[in-house]
Amino acid sequence: MGLTIAYFIIAIYSLALLLIFFYSLAQLNLLVNYLGYKKRNQVAPKFNLLDAKEIPFVTIQLPIYNEEYVMERLLENIAKIEYPKSKLEIQVLDDSTDDSVEETAERIVALQQTGLDIQHIRRENREGFKAGALKEGLKIAKGDFIAIFDADFLPSSDWLKKTVIYFKDKEIGVVQTRWGHINRDYSTLTRIQAFALDAHFTLEQVGRNAKGHFINFNGTAGIWRKDCILDAGNWEGDTLTEDLDLSYRAQLKNWKFKYLEDVETPAELPVVISAARSQQFRWNKGGAENFRKTVLHVITAKNISFKTKFHGVMHLLNSSMFLCVFIVALLSIPAMYIKALYPQFDWVFSVLSFFVLSTVILFVCYWFTYKSIQGSGFDNFVDYIKLFFTFFSVALGFSLHNSIAVLEGHMGKRSEFVRTPKFNLKNLTDTWKDNKYLAKKLSPNMILEFALMVYFLFGMYSAIPLNDFGLFPFHFMLFLGFGFVFTKSLTARA
Repeated sequence: MGLTIAYFIIAIYSLALLLIFFYSLAQLNLLVNYLGYKKRNQVAPKFNLLDAKEIPFVTIQLPIYNEEYVMERLLENIAKIEYPKSKLEIQVLDDSTDDSVEETAERIVALQQTGLDIQHIRRENREGFKAGALKEGLKIAKGDFIAIFDADFLPSSDWLKKTVIYFKDKEIGVVQTRWGHINRDYSTLTRIQAFALDAHFTLEQVGRNAKGHFINFNGTAGIWRKDCILDAGNWEGDTLTEDLDLSYRAQLKNWKFKYLEDVETPAELPVVISAARSQQFRWNKGGAENFRKTVLHVITAKNISFKTKFHGVMHLLNSSMFLCVFIVALLSIPAMYIKALYPQFDWVFSVLSFFVLSTVILFVCYWFTYKSIQGSGFDNFVDYIKLFFTFFSVALGFSLHNSIAVLEGHMGKRSEFVRTPKFNLKNLTDTWKDNKYLAKKLSPNMILEFALMVYFLFGMYSAIPLNDFGLFPFHFMLFLGFGFVFTKSLTARA
């Protein structure tokens, strides 16, 4: 290996580690915000729903596309929402192309006969995908406030009473609630997805909202003020995460967002890896697309502070951390050989070892979010340690797949909005095998994921002749992570 190549590898390796470190510092700052906010007594103006004159008109939008397995559950649940019927309408924005359309129509007619104002809205095409459906429904929505639920979400009957009251403050454009998980313990895959989402819905959403930094509507389980949507430019379908896009455009126009950690809205997690792959791809590519679309507007905005800009940039870069992690992983083995071949770089590697602090910071941050939902105590801490390293390993295993999504997003490559299949699994004995919406083909990334599993096995072996075991735990987690993703992708097929 030439010295020039060694310099290049170390430079890229160091830059990626530095970006990850900045991200971990941002997370640490959010933890400080989160803990401080939890201790404060929050007072906010609220509508008095006992006064008929203060009850606002609400439209509930249900954007759906081929949701055969969950439509009955969704409509039954929404019909139980406790709110004056004269002040509530429900729009079923149905872009489905399968047999579920007729069954949905029949159920809606039955609900209409109970006096519920519910409409079945169909489009000729899926232009704009989910964003297009929401925009179409908004044209005829009667409500001043628009609640949105994806097909797998199950809000409690008093959900509107807990949320719409905060719009008494005329500056608030969005009220967002925390996602819950009805199938958290179904499998290792669902447990680690719940773990990651819990961190976002506690540490990140509360930590940003507490100091007035930008947060995002999460696409579902929240309410928009209709005027806010229109003022921000309405829904746009040019990214795969239309929720993040509209959220930033609204906040750049000085609309405030209200996040309610204490209001949980249960939903279903993907139980098979192909479904998790499609969801992760959409979220991460959409994040990169929004960075490309929005970051300059954030940096040049005159109405927000430097700290809010910093957190905004790091927020928009969230998905790009997978690319940084993948680069660090890929270059870590050549870095071991450079360290052995060129003693003049010893000081560089001594400095780079400091960046293990990034992992320590994330470990501490995620513990506080874990215990806020699961509880503290020694047994829970032991469970947390096991879950954290399982999550960390599998996240590393997804780094190739998610890095491809991020690169496509940054390069502006357009792709279709691929929905996440829903399953309606109620217990561990239920099976997903017959779900007709699952991808039947194996992911082409599997070959590379298998190769990377072998590559990091080689990295573990390399520690022996080089007598350098500093990166052995990292390579072991990478080996397990890529092995998990490859094996699950190979075996968990419809």
